[in-house]
Amino acid sequence: MNPALSAKQPEPSTPPQLGVIGLGLLGTALAERALAAGVTVLGFDIDATRRAHINQAGGRALASARETAQACRRILLVLPHDGVTREVLDDIASSLTPGTLILDATTGDPDASVALERSLAERGVTYLDTTVSGSSAQARRGEALFMVGGTKEAFDQCQDLFLAIAGQTIHTGPCGSGAKLKLVTNLVLGLNRAALAEGLVFAGVLGLDPEQSLEVLKASTAYSRIMDTKGEKMLRSDFEPQARLSQHLKDVRLMLDAAARAGQRLPLSEAHRALLESAEQLGLGSLDNSAILRAIEAQRRKDRTK
Repeated sequence: MNPALSAKQPEPSTPPQLGVIGLGLLGTALAERALAAGVTVLGFDIDATRRAHINQAGGRALASARETAQACRRILLVLPHDGVTREVLDDIASSLTPGTLILDATTGDPDASVALERSLAERGVTYLDTTVSGSSAQARRGEALFMVGGTKEAFDQCQDLFLAIAGQTIHTGPCGSGAKLKLVTNLVLGLNRAALAEGLVFAGVLGLDPEQSLEVLKASTAYSRIMDTKGEKMLRSDFEPQARLSQHLKDVRLMLDAAARAGQRLPLSEAHRALLESAEQLGLGSLDNSAILRAIEAQRRKDRTK
């Protein structure tokens, strides 16, 4: 007998599997990215429309967060804030088995991430704060940056998933460091976006052509990548959400709280919070965060009537 024919053939590899809890803008984008890379995605959201969408996209919607936890050893949480994260983890606690790995992409309080890691470790469950820099559109294209805090061993165990869904992944250090860096990056990102909106409004007030003004800004040393993703949206009043304005207001409040605990003032972010709060009062909270332009325009109209 030919030895080559009698040799045991390798078992076909099993595609990686991921449970996703929270199928909002970012959660759905990451799930779709994972599906495109051949990852088996099981997902849950309290919104039935979102569950139906993940089925249509090629994943499988489950009936509850607990069912997702029972079915998956690696679970990605993409939730509105860390309060919801705690509620979900409390709900699925009895379904989490030792060896399960939680990747938390929620933008929240870094201290909350550290507390969750400690409480989950007591049950043999590993937690990584897996924060994401990038809009849902960027995440869907595989351009998002993942900033991951936690043990290096757990980080290494997730390399197959990171390669599938992220554009770049950085191990930032111990748990909580990913959440801290997310606040730092969002601080600069948000101020860049607000500065762009103010600049475009200023150009209009001066009688300049908006299209040309954006083109010059991109060519000048004032350039930031936010001009590529939000410039045209501002010019076209296209506020279909990639990331909602109210979510960034939540992030700015987290930044200011973290800075206060560290004894540091953030004067530009304080002004930014006030501007975002005025935008929310105008009913813009559910729109894309580029709608901050509308708040600046509204302030100008208000000032002219005084």
